[in-house]
Amino acid sequence: MTPRMLLAVARVPGGGDLRLFRRGADYFITLDQSELMTSRMSGSEEALAEMACDRLPGNPAPHLLVGGYGMGFTLRAALARLSAEARVTVAELVPEVIEWARGPMADLAAGCLDDPRVNVVLEDVRAVIGGAARRYDAILLDVDNGPDGLTREGNDRIYSIAGLARARAALRPGGVLAIWSAAPDARFARRLKDAGFAVEEVPVRARSGGKGGRHIIWFAR
Repeated sequence: MTPRMLLAVARVPGGGDLRLFRRGADYFITLDQSELMTSRMSGSEEALAEMACDRLPGNPAPHLLVGGYGMGFTLRAALARLSAEARVTVAELVPEVIEWARGPMADLAAGCLDDPRVNVVLEDVRAVIGGAARRYDAILLDVDNGPDGLTREGNDRIYSIAGLARARAALRPGGVLAIWSAAPDARFARRLKDAGFAVEEVPVRARSGGKGGRHIIWFAR
């Protein structure tokens, strides 16, 4: 088997170390000993964007906030669905992730960061949400493996009742909060409802073409 090659390491503020690996044509990002993402599996991250766009209110020029660039699957899928007048703000806490997208993973990024509709903000998505009032038509969150603050403990506050209330306040009327998770979480689904959202829980496949394990996306309106 071809061994993984370590390409780069980046520190997560308040968290552990992200490591970028390559094996052949495939890329992997790990957090300490946990694999966060791989270029071999993109289906559920793309579904996060596609299904959120399908649920947008009727604004012809919507403004989306994408929390966590990752490997860009969600951003690229959103851009493919959105109009030329749309705007997408990408909040990425770790600057090196964007550097990797423009460097060793430039082919995978396919120029999405240079799309004129895209604005990259190197900031905690929680702070970006907290500084907005009725600004976004959709907020797409894929900053952890679920609502448990895996990447950094501070992310737990995104998924708290107070954090969800801030997200609700940042959405325009009819707006959608979409949250990706590696697994179901009944308590979190109840918390979304307690925060005043109408909640839809959708299972999606990890890989494109309906293959791979099942992940969960919550759409909270």
